[in-house]
Amino acid sequence: MAKTESITIKVPIGMSKYLNQMNPKTELIRNALLLYPYILNQTISHGRAAEILGIRKSELIDIYDELGYSYLDKTIDELDSELETFRQLRHGDSGSR
Repeated sequence: MAKTESITIKVPIGMSKYLNQMNPKTELIRNALLLYPYILNQTISHGRAAEILGIRKSELIDIYDELGYSYLDKTIDELDSELETFRQLRHGDSGSR
């Protein structure tokens, strides 16, 4: 587990009752969610966020996956298209096959 420190944050009235009594798993999920916007805007990586939280990257990815936040943000068709583009560039093709 990572070293911790206390900070004060402003939350809407009514929210504090949900934050007062947390078990370690719920606290980890909360902290992962607090870091998610910084992963999304590419300020930090999944690996760095996991390091901050004191867990493995795969554990963090699993947490986000369970919450519905996909590690990969592309569809299979988009990935296939990018892979084809990569293959064409690697072979110096102009797109004809």
